[in-house]
Amino acid sequence: MKLRFFYLLLIPFFYGCKKDSSPEEYNKKAADPTLFHETTTHLTDVIIHDIFKPPVASRIYGYSFLAAYEALVPGYPEYQSLGDQLVKFNKPPQPDTSLAYCFPLASIKAFTSVGRTLTFSGDMWDDYEKDLFKKYQDMGIPEDVYQRSLAYGDTVAKHIIAYSAKDHYKEIRGYRYTVTNLPGTWVPTPPAYADACEPMWNTVRTFALDSVTQFRCPPPAKYDLAKDSPFMKLTMEVYNMGNNLTEEQKAIAYFWDDNAFVTNVVGHAMFANKKMTPAGHWMAITKTVSIDKKLDIMRATEAYTLGALSIFDAFIACWDEKYRTVRIRPETVINNNWAPDWRPFLETPAFPEYVSGHSSISAACGTVLTHLIGKNVAFTDTTEKKYGHGVKSFKSFEDAYWSASISRVYGGIHYRDGVTEGTHLGEKIGENVWRRAITRKNRDVLAKQ
Repeated sequence: MKLRFFYLLLIPFFYGCKKDSSPEEYNKKAADPTLFHETTTHLTDVIIHDIFKPPVASRIYGYSFLAAYEALVPGYPEYQSLGDQLVKFNKPPQPDTSLAYCFPLASIKAFTSVGRTLTFSGDMWDDYEKDLFKKYQDMGIPEDVYQRSLAYGDTVAKHIIAYSAKDHYKEIRGYRYTVTNLPGTWVPTPPAYADACEPMWNTVRTFALDSVTQFRCPPPAKYDLAKDSPFMKLTMEVYNMGNNLTEEQKAIAYFWDDNAFVTNVVGHAMFANKKMTPAGHWMAITKTVSIDKKLDIMRATEAYTLGALSIFDAFIACWDEKYRTVRIRPETVINNNWAPDWRPFLETPAFPEYVSGHSSISAACGTVLTHLIGKNVAFTDTTEKKYGHGVKSFKSFEDAYWSASISRVYGGIHYRDGVTEGTHLGEKIGENVWRRAITRKNRDVLAKQ
């Protein structure tokens, strides 16, 4: 009788114990990129909530995805670290090859640790991470492997955070730009008349550019209010287009607006809407196509990472052009000379016009994705529907980044040469990231896939 009672006591013990999966089973489950895609969206949600400016958002994405890549790559022998390839970036500590790891778990831990460190809202990470890592535990990863993988992810994250701390970002916090009021130069614009955004961003360390002047844009059209001058023709194009926008042009402008903090004025009241940044939009496109093409976790992480690095570099080079030329916005020219009440379809951002930031970063990321995923990859971008931007379909990444470019003219916030030259700058930066950041040991294979 006592023996029977003893066995009855053991039943809940055996049934209550979770059996570890085999390495093949838990690694296969962990390598499903679904959780990683979801977590990239969570990072975007935090960035939107915290209202980071577009250049700063690109920095958060760049370091977070670099951490994810470096923590994942030891598990994929055909890939290699970006250590000693990027500017002043040393290879992170490597795992103990005599021990077992779950590298997808290490990767997502590195990603969330860096993302949490570089954003403000820790409370948005608390519950999310608790639920996220519970899902990995439920995959049957042995406890020693689970803890070791988390520890390795943290090790990589600390390495990336230390790298980020030396990029000159902290030194330029609070720097204020002094408006010169010289003819043809930028001044704050309505309705918020906000201070210039990140005027010292060109001093932040790049990832792949040798210097911010590696790719210089041609000089913009000279400021000249004569009726037949090239500058006035560009200005009149913006003015006339703004007065006669088609519904399709409005839809394109709004789709690519990506203004992190849109000011709304109703009577005497002013309020703002928080929205996705340009960098977030292109990370979302990367997610969409990665899912469409069923990219495995390594290829998806590669795409996110190289895309994010190119966006970061494009912002730095673009901001160098902006604050070197300090070109006046179309709205200011039009208001000061013949139509004081004219307003563009989109709110004019708080920084100089030449060259277009959205054009630059879109072309940079689109160029990298073209190399990685394909030249004629059609996709439907639904990722910003929840922010009210609608849905658009594109024939290719190039089609998408030229759409983003012209949208700024439709929006009334850029001249045509500003978007065209911004796009060309972005293409060069994307090509530079592709040449310099070699992720695959035998990358020529990509061209045949």
